[in-house]
Order: sequence, then C-alpha cells, then structure tokens
Amino acid sequence: MASHTQIAVIGGGLVGKATAVAAANAGFSTLHVAPEAPADRRTSALMGPSVDYMIQAGLIGDPEVLGVPLSRIRIIDATNRLLRAPETVFSASEFGHRAFGWNFANARLGESFSRVGSGRENLDLHAATLKSAKRVEGVWHLELGDGGTLTTDLLVGADGKGSSVRKAAGITVRERKFDQGALVCDLELGRGLDGESVEFHYPNGPFTLVPAGGNRANLVWIDKLETLEDARREPERFVSLLNEKSLNLFGALSVASPNFVFPLSVLSVDVAGRDAAVLVGESAHAFPPIGAQGLNLGLRDVASLNACLKAANPGSYGWADAVARSYGAARRGDLARTGAFVDGLFTSLLSPHLPAQALRSAGLWGLKTFPMLRKHAVSFGMGH
Repeated sequence: MASHTQIAVIGGGLVGKATAVAAANAGFSTLHVAPEAPADRRTSALMGPSVDYMIQAGLIGDPEVLGVPLSRIRIIDATNRLLRAPETVFSASEFGHRAFGWNFANARLGESFSRVGSGRENLDLHAATLKSAKRVEGVWHLELGDGGTLTTDLLVGADGKGSSVRKAAGITVRERKFDQGALVCDLELGRGLDGESVEFHYPNGPFTLVPAGGNRANLVWIDKLETLEDARREPERFVSLLNEKSLNLFGALSVASPNFVFPLSVLSVDVAGRDAAVLVGESAHAFPPIGAQGLNLGLRDVASLNACLKAANPGSYGWADAVARSYGAARRGDLARTGAFVDGLFTSLLSPHLPAQALRSAGLWGLKTFPMLRKHAVSFGMGH
C-alpha cells in the first residue's frame, strides 16, 4: 500500500524548498520530492519584503551574513537613440531604508533552506522525480521515477517551466519566447560597486552589474542569443566587450566564473490553483530577469500559500480543494500585475519605435523629477 502525506511538494529549487518548509511550519505532514541536483551557481537580488518573509519563516537569520546589501540602483541609457532617457539613481536612504534588498548566492540560500527543512519532524525529503500524477476520488496518486508510489491530499508544483504537476492538473499555460537570451557570470572589477546595482540600457536589452561583495559583481547581460554566443566564443574579445558595455566605468574587468547563456520567455497560467493542486514559482510564471521580480514573485507565492494553509481545516472534507481555490484567487491579481509590468518594461526597452522610446524616456524623467512617482515605482518594484 502506498504511503500517504497531507502535502507533497514537487521540485527542488529554492521555491520548492521554501514551500516544503512553509507547509511543515503550518503543521501538515509534508513530503518534498526532488532529485539530486548540482549546486545552483546563480544569484538572486531579493527585495525587502522577500527577505522579511525568509526571516519570519525561519529560512535565514541575519541577511548580512548570507547576502550583499543593495543600497542604490543606477539606470544609464546607453542606446544613443534620438530620444534618450536621463540617468536615474534610486537610493534606499531616500525612502528610509538601509537597503532595497540583498543579493544572495542561490547555493548559500539553498543550503540554509535545506538545513531548516531537515530540522522539521513533519517534513521528509525523497530524492526522486515525479513520473505521473492522477487524482482519483479526491486523492492524488503519485508514481515516482525510482518506482516508489504515494498518495497526497494537496499536490504542489514547484517543478519549473515544464511542470509535470501543471500538466497533471490540466492547468492551461501560455508561453511567449523571445529572440533574446541572458548571459550570466561573475566579474572582478577594477573598482567595486559599493552597494550600487548598475543597469545599462542597450537596444537589445540591459547589461546589469549587481554588487556581490568587495570588487566582485554578478553580470546579467540580455541581448540576442546569437550575439551572446558569439561574444563568449573568444575569451579576450569577451573581456573587451564587457569593458565596452560597462562604458569603462569600473576599471579593468576580468571574468571570475564560468558563463552561462539561457533563452528568455514569458510564461503564465490561467489559474495558479485548482482541484487540490497549486503552482508556485516558475511552474506558474516566468519572466526575463529584469525588474528583480523572478524569485521575489516566487517567494510571494510561498507566503500566500502559507497563509492559505494556516487558515485551512485539514479535518474537514475537501480541505485541499479549498486551499487550492483560495490560493488561486489570492495570487491572480499579483501575477497579472507583475506580468503586465515586466512584459511592458521589457517591450519598451527593446522597442525601436519612437512613441515607445518617448514614453519610456518620459517615464524615467518623471521618476527622476517627481518624488511621489519615485516612491510608487520603488514600492511596486519591492513587491509592496
């Protein structure tokens, strides 16, 4: 006979780990199903509310120990377009904050989340993939890649863009792919960023340097896929291009890690929860890495699901269906707003048309000039 758990979380990324801890914290027997995976070499810029949630949930302690504070954001229009936007700087102190957020190494966050999860008696980890899932008479029946089977009341998909849980639940997905990709790696700068994230806007996408401590910076370079692949082919030319794209503002740059290129797309679902199945993280939404929304939005998913679980009555009939419905309703507005924001921002950055350039330029002039507009923009970007 298959074992039974109240909640099964599928997927081993940061959102999956955080969800498993949240479910256990809410008092439910939880099984986290995730295969062994190599260390995640990426970093994540997490805004204040996301960091506050991680602290409140016990996922991390002092963010200063794991992360690097982001105290300023500088936006530089390097397009040479007819209608150029002004250079704009946001300082956390202007809004009464020590930092907008912190830049974390994903591997260090993952270690912290796993350590916390291992201390929960009602949370078990099973190193496997999900092979199939089918709901029969109100109970999910799962078959795992290692041949194991189990049943669960509530099925949580944290298994990424190609989510098996999403397919099993019959949730409709929409994906739009771009010609652009993102290149990520670590750089050593001649002069450090001193807590300032710098974003250079170019016609095919932004070139962003995020402080990673000392003179180290994390690079996220968005451009056409063929441009990125060509740029990384010859190491000397690659370094020369990096200096050129950063306008030689930080002294001589050197590459401090392997670089990776991945394609960009926008993914959304019609609903994030139904029929005792919920989707969190990239199984429900995926965006280009601009506007610091990716993992921040995923952690808002986790916080929302945690609230729904705490309000649930697991002794009542259909409790898992009720949680999925309430979660789906709770996430609808945030996912729609964030999706429209990131899609609009990315489209305006790439648009060659003068009206779009004029609108973007006017928007940045407004952000530079009007304090209330700056305050609203920062509040939205931080996830308030």
